[in-house]
Amino acid sequence: MKTYELTVPCHFGLESVLKKEIYDLGYEISEVEDGRVTFIGDAEAICRANIFLRTTERVLLRVGKFKAETFDELFEGIKALPWEEYIPENGKFWVTKASSIKSKLFSPSDIQSIVKKAMVERLKQKYHTNWFEESGASYPVRIFLLKDEVMVALDTSGESLHKRGYRTLTSKAPITETLAAALIMLTPWNKDRILVDPFCGSGTFPIEAAMIAANIAPGMNRSFLAEQWTNLIPRQLWYDTVNEAQEMLDTDIKVDIQGYDIDEEIVRAARDNAKRAGVDGLIHFQQRPVSQLNHPKKYGFIISNPPYGERLEEKAALPELYRTIGEAYRRLDSWSMYLITSYENAPKDIGRKPDKNRKIYNGMLKTYFYQFMGPKPPKRKGTKE
Repeated sequence: MKTYELTVPCHFGLESVLKKEIYDLGYEISEVEDGRVTFIGDAEAICRANIFLRTTERVLLRVGKFKAETFDELFEGIKALPWEEYIPENGKFWVTKASSIKSKLFSPSDIQSIVKKAMVERLKQKYHTNWFEESGASYPVRIFLLKDEVMVALDTSGESLHKRGYRTLTSKAPITETLAAALIMLTPWNKDRILVDPFCGSGTFPIEAAMIAANIAPGMNRSFLAEQWTNLIPRQLWYDTVNEAQEMLDTDIKVDIQGYDIDEEIVRAARDNAKRAGVDGLIHFQQRPVSQLNHPKKYGFIISNPPYGERLEEKAALPELYRTIGEAYRRLDSWSMYLITSYENAPKDIGRKPDKNRKIYNGMLKTYFYQFMGPKPPKRKGTKE
């Protein structure tokens, strides 16, 4: 079967998590750049990457890469690519996004227009026609320019992969599903350990943790644009991949995952979201302030996205809030705590320097993933831990 270069974007700073996911799926990585990883895979890999990868925003099929400093070079470079190998005569194609960083060509609308014209010219020659109905499947194109190097790709996913399909109601400052999954996977948490999110909002951290624990593939209950690409991907491959995901499910597990929030309505929304995700039986949601955070067991994890105070009137309340977080954490003997926040004084107000601090861009917002490590639990007899 033909192999492709597949590029998968992720949040800046979380490339290592996505790399591990790709290796675990059994694919060979060819390139790692800021905010994206490229690997080699066949048509089945397109299905499996869309359905199984938890930390990428989409799966892009790379058509080509070349240098362009002028619009003429861009036109000729696009025209030289073998578009007929990807887009059938009745395919609908357009440039859905063009981005340019540190490049001489920087106008997205001009780049989009020239790329479309060059594609039309190439396909006119190959299909011996002057008119394309574009009545078939959709083949959206994405163009990335970095230091005058053009990467050209087809988007196989359609809607962003963070849209798992379970979240209809969200809280004021939601964290995306892909970022939540990546942050959980960055910690040593596993399904045998307690996890509490005291600012759970619409439930994203607890739900993603429960999906990881139950081995629920994040994309198994949604559709993808490339399902219509029967010229490249036999439809049976999608069915086979969903069957593979079904066989891996383990919803009979016993876990201790909890989510708290002070807003009763948001807690109700979180329960509804968990139900849609198929993990409502694995999570205990409760209306409770962070000041009441306690747990009798040791070696648990707090993983949370507390308020950042993005609005001016909320900023004044942050020192007191983070002091309360610190007090609650000190009561939890031997626990670990992981917080993502843009609030730079968090460690000072919490009253403890983090063991690790990772800078992560949440969209355009610079945030910090503060990591406060508790001790490892004692080894159980008979384990090789």
